[in-house]
Amino acid sequence: MSSTFHSASLIPGRFGPYGGRYVPETLMVPLFELERAYEAAKTDARFQAEFADLLKNFAGRPTPLQFASRLTAHLGGPRIYIKREDLLHTGAHKINNAIGQGLLAVKMGKPRIVAETGAGQHGVASATVAAHLGLECVVYMGTEDMARQALNVSRMRMLGAQVVGVDSGSRTLKDAINEAMRDWVTNVRNTHYLLGSVLGAHPYPTMVRDFQSVIGREAREQILAAEKRLPTHLFACVGGGSNAIGLFHQFLRDASVKMVGIEAGGRGSQLGEHAARLAAAQGFTGARPGVLQGTYTYILQTEDGQIATTHSISAGLDYPAIGPEHAWLADEGRAEYSAVSDSAALEAARLLSRIEGIIPALESAHAIAGLIERAPKMSADDLVILNLSGRGDKDMDTYSRLLGTK
Repeated sequence: MSSTFHSASLIPGRFGPYGGRYVPETLMVPLFELERAYEAAKTDARFQAEFADLLKNFAGRPTPLQFASRLTAHLGGPRIYIKREDLLHTGAHKINNAIGQGLLAVKMGKPRIVAETGAGQHGVASATVAAHLGLECVVYMGTEDMARQALNVSRMRMLGAQVVGVDSGSRTLKDAINEAMRDWVTNVRNTHYLLGSVLGAHPYPTMVRDFQSVIGREAREQILAAEKRLPTHLFACVGGGSNAIGLFHQFLRDASVKMVGIEAGGRGSQLGEHAARLAAAQGFTGARPGVLQGTYTYILQTEDGQIATTHSISAGLDYPAIGPEHAWLADEGRAEYSAVSDSAALEAARLLSRIEGIIPALESAHAIAGLIERAPKMSADDLVILNLSGRGDKDMDTYSRLLGTK
């Protein structure tokens, strides 16, 4: 892999053939408005200072890069460091992007935000930022996800957000996004759509990546300080892909750094049993390029082009599409994507909890499982950074039920 790898094409909003802006005409104006506001914010010293201040004094950055000594010894392979995004305010990396977009909403004079959420962490982050900035907040959430993430529903309501259950389709993240977009179309004059991942129409995939790239910037500085060299491997779970691209982005041009995204392998390789968009080499079926919710990317779909149902034990990973930059990184061979099963993720969560004293979110447990699978083929010279994107408080009901921890 060339060290001159570029992380985006020359066309704004495009990653190779992927990305773009495939939306109804009514959304073009607010998307252009958002793009202009974001481009201006990049060089606005006041905006950047406020963003940096909130990341530090409200969210709790920088997060530690912890050497996982016992996990390293247990796996007997690479030296493993964990990027502790779970220690942020609200319990996940989602707060980074929510702060950035919340400030943009204020900048654009939009007093109301709408958001979607699957695992609930983005909804909690959006509600938290809205409360802090004095914005009205409405969060759309599939009723299936509301049932398995009841704690986060309570947190959002405690913060003053209105949580709207979505009972259509699979009643999960895809359907929540549909409803949030319908709300935005209806209320574009006073509402900003605070999209939570590197999905959707331009400028969202680029903008969300940029807000999350603080993860990789910190991790790069921290690993160089601790080990005096770059990592050989990066691991992160991939649903839409914001935590993964937030870690990967600062290392894209370093050919020696391998990047591994772990998807939800669910309970089987057949369409409808998983949410693996890029793990075709493992036999996971159904993914091919198409357009969903404003962007051209890999999508799990039936032979006649209908969006497929998905399954994952993790509410944050069961989305049928993937961020367009990840699609391009996969095509280019710059990043590797594979999937692990529900059961492997559960066992990985139990292992990390008992070996390191850290209970991970089910999403992050997939990344841990992916590392566990690869560790026997790695050497003591390998150096890993694993992004622990969220903590497992929200998943304790699932862990208790399936791992017998009650």
